[in-house]
Amino acid sequence: MFSRLIIGCMRWGIWGSNLNKNQTSQLIETCIEEGFTSFDHADIYGDYTTEALFGSALEDMKLDRTQIQLISKCGIVLKNETNIKHYNYDFDYIVKSVEQSLKNLHTDYLDMLLLHRPSPLLNPEVVAEAFQKLKNDGKVKSFGVSNFSTTQFELLNQFVNLETNQIEISATEPKAFFDGTLDQVMSKNLSPQAWSVLGNYFSNENKNLTEIVKSLAEKHNVEEDLILLSFILKHPSKILPIVGTTNIKRIKNYNKAFDIKLNTEDWFKILEASRGKEVE
Repeated sequence: MFSRLIIGCMRWGIWGSNLNKNQTSQLIETCIEEGFTSFDHADIYGDYTTEALFGSALEDMKLDRTQIQLISKCGIVLKNETNIKHYNYDFDYIVKSVEQSLKNLHTDYLDMLLLHRPSPLLNPEVVAEAFQKLKNDGKVKSFGVSNFSTTQFELLNQFVNLETNQIEISATEPKAFFDGTLDQVMSKNLSPQAWSVLGNYFSNENKNLTEIVKSLAEKHNVEEDLILLSFILKHPSKILPIVGTTNIKRIKNYNKAFDIKLNTEDWFKILEASRGKEVE
């Protein structure tokens, strides 16, 4: 249903590259040409402006909607002059958030809607009711969550058919390999989605990890970011990485990651360097 690599749009607008409409169109076109047809959004990105930027470009491109897959998220309410930052999973809020995302993206439906973060006040029955309405109305095809623990996922999954958990996974943040989240989605034959797949590799001070990744990049004759991607891709849960770059050259390079076959020992070298200790 989704491309093997998902394009994250969080930094396309004012939170990052501040692309104009023409640049956005060019970036969308490049992604599609490379086979990366799935785009990850959230209502809050760019202080609620990035979906509209993307949608404006999409409208001008006159693409066949079935060529691409659009993912969005709801539930986080950003701080402003009148309210603090909080979460809202009330029925009306979920439905209205999706309707606004559809308007912004100039589309009739989302391929997937995710709840952005778990809330202590989340009522699974209310969420299930909102999801059912959105599905019945043809506004959302499938549903999932983001940043949910295994127990939070399991609770909501009793009320609605969840199809993914989008979580942080990288060589510098490998906890998902051990906390049960990947085991859970594998047991349900689901593909997890991973955000921040490069982690803080390019800004961290883990010299041992840098040395290992650089040596593997030389071994495979590729750039370091492709080794970091291949580390994610080797996991048997068939993780769908979300990449956030707006650099066209890097996007055109990403398909090489699927050709890199890290051997098992090299994978564990990265893990050991990241954690600072060998496996038990």
